[in-house]
Amino acid sequence: MTNSIADPGHGHSPAAWAAVIIMLLGFSLGTLFFCLEQPTLVWASVVLIPVGALVGWILSKAGYGAKGPKYQPKAH
Repeated sequence: MTNSIADPGHGHSPAAWAAVIIMLLGFSLGTLFFCLEQPTLVWASVVLIPVGALVGWILSKAGYGAKGPKYQPKAH
C-alpha cells in the first residue's frame, strides 16, 4: 500500500522509538533486579515504564510523532 493517508505510521517515529526503548529498559532491568533480589531497584525500574509512556507522549506533542510536523518518514 503506497497511499500515505491510509498508513497510520506503525510507530516508526522518534516518539515511539524513545517510548519503547525506555519501557523495554524498565522491563529488562526490573527482571534482572528481581532475579538478583534487589526489591528497591525493581521498583525503581517499574517507575521507568510510565516514564517511557510519558516521554513518548511529550515527544509526540512536540511534533516527533508519526503525524507530527518534525517527523520525516523514511522510504522502505
